[in-house]
Order: sequence, then C-alpha cells, then structure tokens
Amino acid sequence: MINYPLKFEPILQEKIWGGEKLKKILHKDTESHNIGESWEISDVDQHISIVTNGHLRGKSLQELITSYKGALVGDKVYQNFGNKFPLLIKFIDAAKPLSIQLHPDDTLAKKRHNSFGKTEMWYVMQADEDANLIVGFNRKVNKPEYLQHLKNKTLTKILNFDHVKEGDVYFIPTGRVHAIGAGVVLAEIQQTSDITYRIYDWDRQDDQGNYRELHTENALDAIDFSIQNDYKTTYTKYLNKISNVVQCQYFTTKIISIDRKINIDNTDKDSFVIYMCVKGEVDFKLEGSETEKIRRGETILMPASLNQFTLDPINHTELLEIFIK
Repeated sequence: MINYPLKFEPILQEKIWGGEKLKKILHKDTESHNIGESWEISDVDQHISIVTNGHLRGKSLQELITSYKGALVGDKVYQNFGNKFPLLIKFIDAAKPLSIQLHPDDTLAKKRHNSFGKTEMWYVMQADEDANLIVGFNRKVNKPEYLQHLKNKTLTKILNFDHVKEGDVYFIPTGRVHAIGAGVVLAEIQQTSDITYRIYDWDRQDDQGNYRELHTENALDAIDFSIQNDYKTTYTKYLNKISNVVQCQYFTTKIISIDRKINIDNTDKDSFVIYMCVKGEVDFKLEGSETEKIRRGETILMPASLNQFTLDPINHTELLEIFIK
C-alpha cells in the first residue's frame, strides 16, 4: 500500500507561444524562455510522470498503477481504465495566443488515433489586463460559412472572445473551437490525450520559417457548431468549504479555499484525488506519514487508499480538487 501523497517531476514543454511565467510565477526549474506547458501528471506515451518524493522516488506512474492498481487509482477507476491513467494535468503559460483548435470525441479519437478523446477545463490563475480566450462561436454558423471564413482568414469574425480574470473557469467539451489568448496562465484538467486539430495558427512561422500543420479536414468531422449564450462556467466559492466547479463523465473538479486547518474525508470517492495549488501554500498531514507541502504551481496525487487527512494552509490557499466520480 502507498502510505503517503505523491509528487511528480514536472514535464516542461517548449512551445512557439510559450513564455517565462511558469518559471517566474510558478517557480518551474528551467532556463528556457518559451515554456508553454508544465505537465504535472501525465500518462501520455513518451511523457510518463516520475515520482520525486518518498520511497517510491524514481518510479513511473505506469509502474505504480501496475503494482498498486485500485489502491492507487480506485477500484472502479481501475476496472474502467486498467493500467492507463485517465487524466492529464497541466499548467499553461500563453505568452502569445495558442492556435485556434478543437479536439475529437472518444469515438473519433479511438478510430483515428487509438486514443481517448479530449474533454478539458481551464481555471485561470493569472491574466494580464487585456487578456482573453476564444471559446465557441459568437453566432450561428454552418459548415460552408465556416469554410469560407477559414479560406479568407477571417475566422475570428465568427468566434467568441471573452476577457478573463483570475478565478474564471471554462469547460471545453470535445468539438468546441477554442484558443488561449496571450497573457493568460491557467490550470488545465483533461482526458489523457494529446490529440489536437489545429484550424488556424495566425499565419505565424517558427524559427526555421516553417508553418505548423493545420488539420482542416480532420476538424470538419469533429467540430461542434452549436452556440451558447455564455461559455463561462458559473460557480460559487465558499471559504473553508469544498465548492463544486465542474462535473462531467471524465472528471469532477472542486475548489477548496481555506485560511485555517480543515479535515478531508474522501472515503466516498473510490478514486485517486489530485490537488493543484492555484494560490498560497498548504501542508498535507496524514497520521503515520511525513507532512507534504505544496505551493502555488505545484500538484500532488493522493492515492485512493489514503482517504482521510488534514489540510493546513500557511496562508490563504486555494486548491483545485480533481477526481473521477
């Protein structure tokens, strides 16, 4: 049995749109000037997370699931996913806007890529004054009209732009067009998938003068043309309580905002529970185990078998709590 919460080595990803906020704000250890993503917990092929603490230090996430099965991820989770960890957890820094993109659902991703689909959510941790996100369309659009705008490079005229601030949440189901704008740092929770259909990349070139590949044809079968009155997720945050944020078939996300010690009881979950620190600093205290600390920009995985512990914040702290219901 695993008797302590697990921390993993961040997997840092250089991106054409990346910057330095993951280093300067979230204290990631890198000399690079264009880190766009920190994969905090990953079971994506070639990018498997490695434990950095305790007696399991140096073990991979894959090795842990194979050895501990339901004790690590929860019995029902293990029955459904076997030795594949179902979520990919990231911090993202967009110094420049990301490509306009969308993701396939489970059926299409399985057929084309032998992969999960990619449903995801964003929690905005920091945003510059004029920062925005693209989420969905701003009016009804059909396929021929969409293709005409794509051809004319006027796609942004039919897309919805939202100005964002710290604490904003967006749920991104498969098929929904989206892009993170420049000046945004966010936490991303998603299915374990690295499948993205890029439909427009601002006509930019990399250092070698190359354009990144677009996936126009693949995206046509995956795109969702439906519109919403408001794409932002509304939720209420309560101090020293656990507040609901997003619940879907792939993950449940809650937020814990605390300025005093609270006890956590996860005995009803039958799932691993991930905690992403989006503000402050907190100690995880378990009976018979050493205390583990995480601060803003760090992540910890609580095995399913460790379902009772105490959170003791150093100051006002906020955590995203993520599990599979």
